[in-house]
Amino acid sequence: MGTIKTTNIEPIADNGTVTLGSSGDTFTLGSGVVQSNLMYPAFEAIMSADMTGQTDNTTIKVQFDSENFDTDSCYDSSTNYRFTPTVGGKYYIYSNVRVDSGTADRLLNYQSFIYKNGSALTNIRENFGASGISFRHTGSIFATTTLNGTSDYIEIYAKGDVTSGSVNFKSASSIFGAYRIGS
Repeated sequence: MGTIKTTNIEPIADNGTVTLGSSGDTFTLGSGVVQSNLMYPAFEAIMSADMTGQTDNTTIKVQFDSENFDTDSCYDSSTNYRFTPTVGGKYYIYSNVRVDSGTADRLLNYQSFIYKNGSALTNIRENFGASGISFRHTGSIFATTTLNGTSDYIEIYAKGDVTSGSVNFKSASSIFGAYRIGS
């Protein structure tokens, strides 16, 4: 069979289906060709400054206020610090948050959360025992979830429990990102 060259393929009826191949077939993209419907929207955000003086053992939204990239302008880095994708599908979400108890205090435990629509989707908790650990720790969390592309949103929360004083969330090593992995 020969090569077909065209600019656009559309179904005969509006909102119809165009089928390429059948079960078991494989389609290969040529060198330099980009598949445009996956991995987007995508974003990655960081904290431009530390969040200091946070209340001990209290869950707080982490304010990732600076974007490394945001392919579809779906991340709010100035008000709500949330990702609200405009394309429905399955998304991979990841975050690191570095917590600091101050130089004289000890970190007893740390918890990080991925929130979906205002409720915890998943969380991690690391307990360092009654004596705790020296003052800094970076916790990593990730999840996959389906987002509807209209109203679903994702946020990151964290908390630290220290021997005394307040908690700081450090900009160094803290990151929040997500990207679409399928429909």
